[in-house]
Amino acid sequence: MRVFVAGASGAIGRPLVRQLVAGGHEVTGMTRREERAAEIREAGAEAVVCDVYDAEALREAVVAARPEAVVHALTALPQRFNARTDLKPTDRIRVEGTRNLVAAAQAAGAKRMVAESVSFFYAPEGGWVKDEEAPLDVDAPGKVGAAVAAIIDLERQVLGAEGLEGLVLRFGWFYGSGTYIGPGGSQAEEVRKRRYPIVGAGDATFSFIHIEDAAAAVVAALERGAPGVYNVADDEPSPLREWLPFFAETLGAKPPRRVPLWLVGLVVGRTMARAAAGTRGASNAKAKRELGW
Repeated sequence: MRVFVAGASGAIGRPLVRQLVAGGHEVTGMTRREERAAEIREAGAEAVVCDVYDAEALREAVVAARPEAVVHALTALPQRFNARTDLKPTDRIRVEGTRNLVAAAQAAGAKRMVAESVSFFYAPEGGWVKDEEAPLDVDAPGKVGAAVAAIIDLERQVLGAEGLEGLVLRFGWFYGSGTYIGPGGSQAEEVRKRRYPIVGAGDATFSFIHIEDAAAAVVAALERGAPGVYNVADDEPSPLREWLPFFAETLGAKPPRRVPLWLVGLVVGRTMARAAAGTRGASNAKAKRELGW
């Protein structure tokens, strides 16, 4: 299969390109920076340097690649991530970038698109582990609300694109090489410095996914599965009070502090306090059943 990967030099793009090439697919990887193009070529793929906001150049690049399928793995997150991280650049990609990429895929005659989404924006209500039918957190305030709106926009564009079989993969929190939770990642550093606390009772539930497993899910979604939304996460969603102490121990760090919810609200605001206390995990049953992943 001929596959065009937008975001080929990102955290998920790098292992994805390797896995696709190893599986015998013809891959064209897109990146914004020339220095990253060499890495894509070294992995055995063709490389193009293009900005997703240059709609005409993007269209030409995708059409020239003649893909049967397009992968949307574009984000614009900074090297460090914390409660004050600006999400607006990634929100813009999910709205404007998706619009341009869908149009380019349609112009190229691609038949399938697989797009990256996230599984940690389910509404903070009811059970602690959600399937794909659960509502997203459309009432979230502030930048979290804006991020949820951008996710919804991306998913609607991909699932509703005429002539494309659209599959949206809602990933859990990435871990592994090149991620915030991986070796040298900013979240690991925060845990070492005891700046990542257990909030309230620690009920907030997290679903993680290793970056290699996430890439394998994309490969599976390119090859099989009906259009729709799929949670892609590890088998065991875990409450904050369980996984964070274990992570600290693994890093050789002191146990995390415990802080009341009201204090988190004072320090980082009610938006992030709401997220810290209400995050829901995600069931991967559908992806395992229908994608064979």
